[in-house]
Amino acid sequence: MREIHCSEITENIREMCIEATHFLSPDMSCALKNAVNTEQSPLGRQVLQSLEENLEIAGKDMIPICQDTGMAVLFVEIGQDVHIAGGLLEDAINEGVRRGYVEGYLRKSVVKDPIHRENTKDNTPAIIHYSIVAGDKLRLTLAPKGFGSENMSRIVMLKPADGIEGVKRVILETVDAAGPNACPPMVIGVGIGGDFEKCAIMAKHALTRPAGEPSPIPYVSALEKEMLEKVNDLGIGPGGLGGTVTAFAVNIETYPTHIAGLPVAVNICCHVNRHCVREI
Repeated sequence: MREIHCSEITENIREMCIEATHFLSPDMSCALKNAVNTEQSPLGRQVLQSLEENLEIAGKDMIPICQDTGMAVLFVEIGQDVHIAGGLLEDAINEGVRRGYVEGYLRKSVVKDPIHRENTKDNTPAIIHYSIVAGDKLRLTLAPKGFGSENMSRIVMLKPADGIEGVKRVILETVDAAGPNACPPMVIGVGIGGDFEKCAIMAKHALTRPAGEPSPIPYVSALEKEMLEKVNDLGIGPGGLGGTVTAFAVNIETYPTHIAGLPVAVNICCHVNRHCVREI
C-alpha cells in the first residue's frame, strides 16, 4: 500500500489549474499549427494566426488564454493500492482548485445554486469523475471547460434501428447548430453507448485524448476520420467566418449498452480544448 498525502494532491491541482488556463497543451499547439498550414480561406488563416498571436502573448505575459477560465472538470484514476492520507480526497481536489483560481487570478465562474446564482468566489466545487484502477499511483486529468462550447453540446437517445447513420446525423446536426458559438475550430468529443449519463461522461472524457490520436477500435477510428471530414465540409471555419478547418479532431468513445437503446452525446470544445495530466 502506497500513501499519498492530501497536500501533494492539492499542490498539483493548484499548479494544473494555472498551467491549463495559460498554456496550450502540446497536442493542441500542434493542431493549431497544422490548421494554419492547411486552411484554404485567407480570412480563416488570418483568424488562426490571430489565435496563435493570442497564445504567444498569454504565455509571455501570464494572461489566461481565454477570459472564460472554465469550470474545473477532473478525471481521477485511483490505484487500488493507494491510501490517501491527511484528509478526504475530494476536499484536497477542491482546495487545489480554490488555490489555483484564487492565487492564479483566474475568473471565478461557478455559482452555488443553478437558480439563485450566487458566485462561490473561488470556482469550486469542481466536477469530479472517479475510477479505481490497478497499481499504486494517482492519475489526475484536468479539463477546465468554458460554457460557450459547453452550451452547444447535446445528448440524444436514439433507437437501435437508427444505427451508425443516426449517430453521424446527430454529430453533424449538433456541430452545424453550434456554428460560431463554440469558438471554432472545435474539438468534438462523442460518447456512444452506455446509458444517459455514461455517454455524456464519455463525450467529455474523449476531449482529453490528444488531438490526432485515433481510437484503437478500427471502426471507431474510421468513423472519427469520416466525421472530421464531414464536419470540415460544413464550411463554418475558424471563428465561424468560413473556411475548411471547422474542427481539429473528432474523438469518440464507446461502451456496451442496452438492447433497447443507442445513447449518443456530443460534447463540443473550443479551439483551446484545455487539458493537462499529472501522475503522482
